[in-house]
Amino acid sequence: MSITIRKELLDDYKLTERIIKNAFANLEFSDKKEHELVARIRKSDVFIPELSLVATDKDNNEIVGHILLSKIKIINDNQSVESLALAPVSVLPNYQNKGIGEQLILEALQKAKEFGYHSVVVLGHPQYYPKFGFKKASLWGITAPFEVPDEAFMALELRQGTLDNASGVVEYPSVFFD
Repeated sequence: MSITIRKELLDDYKLTERIIKNAFANLEFSDKKEHELVARIRKSDVFIPELSLVATDKDNNEIVGHILLSKIKIINDNQSVESLALAPVSVLPNYQNKGIGEQLILEALQKAKEFGYHSVVVLGHPQYYPKFGFKKASLWGITAPFEVPDEAFMALELRQGTLDNASGVVEYPSVFFD
C-alpha cells in the first residue's frame, strides 16, 4: 500500500468528518465527537488550512486518514506564547497499525516547522507520542487547563529551546469545549 499526504481541501470536509467518526467509533476513551471538534475548529480563527492534512491510498485514491494542528496559547502571569495543538489524528480502522498515523504526524510536524511554528502540544498515549520527540509538558512547567495524567499531556519543541521560557497553562480556544 502506498500513501500520499496532502493538504485537506474544502471538498474533503464531509468525507474527512466521516473518517474521523469511524476512526474513534470503538475507542473507549473517546467521546465520539472528535469529528464535531474538527468542524468547529475549521470555522474558527485558530484553524490553519495548511496544517489540516489527509492521507490517501494511492491504489484507490481514497482518503484513509486525517490530522489537524490548530493554534493554542501557553499563558502565565507574564506572557502568552503561541503554540499548536495536535488534535485529532484519525485513520480508518481497516488502515490502522500500518504506519499511516505516523506518516501524518511526521508530515504535519514538518509543515508546522516550515511555517515557522515553534512547538506542539498533545494529549495522547504516553507510549506512542514520545517516538516523535514529545515529552511530558510538565518538564517545561506547562500544564493542561483540566485534570489529565501528567504522562499523557506532552509537548514538542520544533526548534530547540523554544519552550524554555514558555511555562504556564495551555489555553485551548472555546471551540474545543463547545
